[in-house]
Amino acid sequence: MNPKNSKNLADPKKQAAWFGRVREAHQAETAEDYVELIADLIEARGEARVVDLAERFGVSHATVNKVIGRLKKEGLVISQPYRSLFLSKDGEALAQKCKQRHIIVLNFLKALGVSEKTAEMDAEGVEHHVSEETLKAFQKFIDKNA
Repeated sequence: MNPKNSKNLADPKKQAAWFGRVREAHQAETAEDYVELIADLIEARGEARVVDLAERFGVSHATVNKVIGRLKKEGLVISQPYRSLFLSKDGEALAQKCKQRHIIVLNFLKALGVSEKTAEMDAEGVEHHVSEETLKAFQKFIDKNA
């Protein structure tokens, strides 16, 4: 494609919409990762603590506290000082949706022949940017090739 040839470029409004969708997905990605990990920690250990999130995300306690503050404002996380973190009903629903989306993307990548390790790493990023239509197509492909 010749970058100077405008015939090869998408319509500016279409392209702006595509980039806008990616920006929205990036904004939701952190919230989704946090609620999913909180749900996993509660399931595995009976509680989710700031220190656990910081360790698993590889970030500082201050970063986790900032994100948790935002998630509390959004009504996804419930916490009290010096206590574990919990998910609200909305947080639990989002965590379940994220987990299901992750599983579909992971299984799709493995069905294509991607190794377990690579599929797990790639699914973590892809899952936040996949539309419902694409997820349904992934699931259809998985079911057909199972």
